[in-house]
Amino acid sequence: MAGEQYESCTEGSSVPAPVPEHVYKVGIYGWRKRCLYLFVLLLVIILVVNLALTIWIFRVMWFNSEGMGLLQVDSSGVKLDKGESDFLLPLYAEEIHSRDDSPLLVHSDTENVYLNARDENGDVTGRMSVGPRQAEGYTPNLLLTSSSGEMLFSADGKQAAIGPDKLRITGPEGALFQHSVEVPLLKSELFKDLKLESPTRSLTMDAPKGVHLKALAGNIEAASNMDVILQSSVGLLVLDAETVRMVNLPQSQGGVSGNADGLFEVCVCPSGKLFLSKAGVTSTCSDNQEC
Repeated sequence: MAGEQYESCTEGSSVPAPVPEHVYKVGIYGWRKRCLYLFVLLLVIILVVNLALTIWIFRVMWFNSEGMGLLQVDSSGVKLDKGESDFLLPLYAEEIHSRDDSPLLVHSDTENVYLNARDENGDVTGRMSVGPRQAEGYTPNLLLTSSSGEMLFSADGKQAAIGPDKLRITGPEGALFQHSVEVPLLKSELFKDLKLESPTRSLTMDAPKGVHLKALAGNIEAASNMDVILQSSVGLLVLDAETVRMVNLPQSQGGVSGNADGLFEVCVCPSGKLFLSKAGVTSTCSDNQEC
């Protein structure tokens, strides 16, 4: 770049000013100039590559003004209109629900499905695990409610409560209870038998105001391998029926000989044992040695 020279004249004189002895050149020359051009060219190339990569990512990921492809993001949350979503890492969300016209499916190809609830400290307060063999749940209190908000089932570490007025068990083997059961009413379905059984232990029914056994269209049977004991500590034991039968009572060999009418009387020993004795004009119980 050529230097510029300036000439000035003194005011009131036509004599030109002296020419300066040194001329300074301003600019970038040589290898510095070539490095500057190379650096600018490199920046332009990087800018073009970044722009091309950004456009390619937008095209591949289907970014748009509403979200990313079928995934829409708005003020209410994230919405997936169609297709399936795969999560490689845990998903944290406050609420997950399906569309109005389809169910919500949570699927794991090779592992279990875990649903965890955490508190503000990050500790797990509730957990549900669904696997190929079993489903497990962990929570201090379990509560199931209906669509109207009524309690259906509630359980904690001490007891379980059933909200509806009726509990129906349809299994062919019935229900198995390892401990006591407290119910106000226990009955079978129509035209079905009601059976209470303890295979290896005793069966006890207690109530402070009485236990009522009623069969409107059938029999009541009590079977035991050993003894059947009917005991009343204060009141009476009443057998009220049109006919009372005591079958297989032992028959004594004593009594009135030649009793052709086949009549017998029931004798009671001091121990409570019952036996039959041939009837006579008077009682023949004392004549027997059964007691």
